[in-house]
Amino acid sequence: MAPQDNAVSGGGNEVPSPGIFERAGKGLADVVERWMPSPFLFAIILSYIVFVAGIVFEGSGPVEMTTYWFDGFWLFLAFAMQMTLILMTGFVLAYHPRINGLLKRLTELPNDGKQAIVLVGVFSMAVAWIHWGFSLILGAIFAREMGKTAYRNGISAHYPLLCVAGYMGLGLTWHWGLSASAPLMLNTPGNEFIEAGVVDGVIPASETIFSSYAILLTLTSIVVAAIFLYLLAPTAGRTRPITEFVDEENLFEDGSGSEAVPDGGSETFDTPAEKIDNSRILGGLIALTGVAMVVYLLVNDGLDAWNLNLVNFAFLFAGLLVFMRPAYYREKFGEAAKAAAGIILLFPFFAGIQGMMNASGLSSTIAEGLFAISTPETFPIIAWVAGGIVNMFVPSGGGEWIVLGPSVIEAADGHGVPIGQATIAYAVGDAHTNLLNPFWALPLLAITGIKAREMFGYAIAMLILLTPFLALALVLIPY
Repeated sequence: MAPQDNAVSGGGNEVPSPGIFERAGKGLADVVERWMPSPFLFAIILSYIVFVAGIVFEGSGPVEMTTYWFDGFWLFLAFAMQMTLILMTGFVLAYHPRINGLLKRLTELPNDGKQAIVLVGVFSMAVAWIHWGFSLILGAIFAREMGKTAYRNGISAHYPLLCVAGYMGLGLTWHWGLSASAPLMLNTPGNEFIEAGVVDGVIPASETIFSSYAILLTLTSIVVAAIFLYLLAPTAGRTRPITEFVDEENLFEDGSGSEAVPDGGSETFDTPAEKIDNSRILGGLIALTGVAMVVYLLVNDGLDAWNLNLVNFAFLFAGLLVFMRPAYYREKFGEAAKAAAGIILLFPFFAGIQGMMNASGLSSTIAEGLFAISTPETFPIIAWVAGGIVNMFVPSGGGEWIVLGPSVIEAADGHGVPIGQATIAYAVGDAHTNLLNPFWALPLLAITGIKAREMFGYAIAMLILLTPFLALALVLIPY
């Protein structure tokens, strides 16, 4: 295996001067790497900021804010479980040996580091439209495998930006796709908004996820983001390879959990219990039953049946259908739990932040203040900004939608803006600011071996570069 040559760019030629985008990205990355705290400390700092803001701006007392914080910890346990299942079902499917092998073959396609980064980014954003948990894990694995292949083949690929590319699905396209929290919540019968009288009935997915507005936004966003990733990518000679972040001795050991699925024909199970646990017949039967139920619902109710419960149900049984053996499927879920550990730890803290923001009135104050200055023409931008601001403190698309949703919908009604368009505009802000808040990057950090501060300078650079484009797209794309 030949180490990368980071001093020259091919044939002994001098390394060309960096462009303006590369210089800006490098400068921002250096600052963030020096100053950014860990994700857990990030959540603690945000908790104190909201605590003080509630006292100063809403007049709540310290004891009240502490009570709001405690109560908030337990408000969304059911939703937290749904989000964890989305992540874990995505993890299990992503680490199937055939899928993992396909990713390794894809890493051989790029001819240089810039192409490698763009390929990982486009892949991550496209898959996120299908399933955000699948994208988060697949994007992380793809970034790591691309870094390994580039190092092995002597290609200069900047690993921090490769990791950002693997995270772009969560940072851009996920909340307009098939596993999008806010649209799916509105399309779930008996949801919080119906019970509260905010809407009269479900808002079908045809008005949100499958609207031409959302689809055009997704396609153009992927193209524009790919261009910015290309422009940010350092030229050969200024890259930092994967070996600067992952111990080279362990880098090419297969510790990813992607070992081949044991061949049922080559193993023997001595006891009836072992035979039942590993029965492909039983596993396949229940898997096909679940898949058939998904097909039945989609055939009878159309794409509007695609809500949060059906997403989890579909991917849960799709995973069992792929792995077949119940015991082996359970083992893979055990591995998935490790990837979800950071989110499980931090979710209650961010739920506590949401509890303070909601109960003290901070969320409503932010939303009402922004919507008060909106017009029918600027409303999508205001909804985007509101979603982005609150997502910084409550990085849960569905959790913050529960808080912001009523204000967004009521303001949209007042301006004559379709609820579907308003929901997608909010979703853009929620996804976009994931490039600033490292909460959802925790599984990616664990898989890639990189630290948040080592990659988030480039994530923030992408956030800044995409801001003008998104502002224009939200207004100019017809609904």
